[in-house]
Amino acid sequence: MTPSSEALARAANDPAWAWARYEPGAERPWDARLAAHLLRRAGFGPNRSEIDQAAGDGPQKTIDRLLQPDGDPAEFEEMFAEYERAAEGSVESLRAWWLRRMIQTPYPLLEKLTLFWHGHFAVSQAEVGRAPMLQRHVQLLREQALGDFRSLLKAVMLDPATLVCLKAEKSRKATPPTALARTLLARFTVGEGNFSESDVTETARAFTGWFVNRNSREFYPREFDDGEKTVFGKKGNFTAEEVLDVIADQRATSQTIVRKLYRQFVSEVDEPGDALLDTLVDSFAKTGNVLGTIETVLRSNLFFSPAAYRCRVKSPVEYAVGLVRAFEGRVATDRLGRALADLGQGLYNPPTSAGWPDGLAWLNDATVVGRHNLAWQLLQQPGDNKYRLDAATYARQHGKQDAVAARELFLDLLLQSDAPDAAAVSAAGIEDAARLVACLPEYQPA
Repeated sequence: MTPSSEALARAANDPAWAWARYEPGAERPWDARLAAHLLRRAGFGPNRSEIDQAAGDGPQKTIDRLLQPDGDPAEFEEMFAEYERAAEGSVESLRAWWLRRMIQTPYPLLEKLTLFWHGHFAVSQAEVGRAPMLQRHVQLLREQALGDFRSLLKAVMLDPATLVCLKAEKSRKATPPTALARTLLARFTVGEGNFSESDVTETARAFTGWFVNRNSREFYPREFDDGEKTVFGKKGNFTAEEVLDVIADQRATSQTIVRKLYRQFVSEVDEPGDALLDTLVDSFAKTGNVLGTIETVLRSNLFFSPAAYRCRVKSPVEYAVGLVRAFEGRVATDRLGRALADLGQGLYNPPTSAGWPDGLAWLNDATVVGRHNLAWQLLQQPGDNKYRLDAATYARQHGKQDAVAARELFLDLLLQSDAPDAAAVSAAGIEDAARLVACLPEYQPA
């Protein structure tokens, strides 16, 4: 049995231990490896100074700072919101600004959850076709990302971009939006197998009356089906918001969200049993508090165990933004956005209503070559200063003057000793050393 499976077996047999607060000890000491693990999962990857600070501060103080960053991030948020509003003429410009925000944000957990919900609700440019509407949709996700799930669900399901994406921009009494209702139940809340066709039909009736005109929504009472509806055994003249309350109250909804958060923050390798997740599900069903659930996970024994360590595959965005943040560089995010779309993760354009894939679905012959090419472009020789990370200057700033010494620096920066024999990574120059380390199989997991 591997250390990962041993830890998961222990967690399954003792959920109280799994979700109890991690305290460093001889068996699991706090070090740079665990500090970087925490910073990767709660953000997009750390730089050297962030790892050193976290290693010195200890887990609980570091988690406090991740949950509530030092200072007030409101000024940063306001500045970038202005940039994005100015760029809302094209999705490509919005994508570039969002990547810049991910690279520079003082609140990486917020941006990580914004991306998470973007994949969950999967509103896409291909279906909406209106950049201003998409800009406001993602901003709505950001504003609600770490708050109350019920409030988030209501805001998203009545957002004009969602209504257009799910073919519900004209929800007449005679033609209720059944596609929206089915996606809401199957993808966003209770999940497949946990609802009936009647639940779909009755939920769709509750959404009648809503129309999207230009980029805003309007409610037309004459088009609302005001008859009694029955959803999950409850009867009433439900409006859209009222039926969303009924759906949010279902335990299956809490199970869906908690399982997705588990895959995001703990592991994609092993599917947890219901008994392990019951504590989180019970709490989420009672409070709907997204940040509180994430805090429980990040502080837990399970999170800092082998069952979670490097048990997620970085998405293309996590891979690229993590490299840029690690080398503390600036790149042309318009070009980066196009490269990430080629790798299968085009921001503002999830491929289906299920969002993007995860886990090993990100890695195949084509995408691995694509990641290598992206690393090669980002860490290329001097010349294209708008689209490169200056590995040579970075190495010299840390006292490394040749490829061998730089290789050791990059292995420590990106892999924190979770590396193969360093002799297997031979490089002709400093940039070559950086590229080779970024392309190692060991660097693909988060």
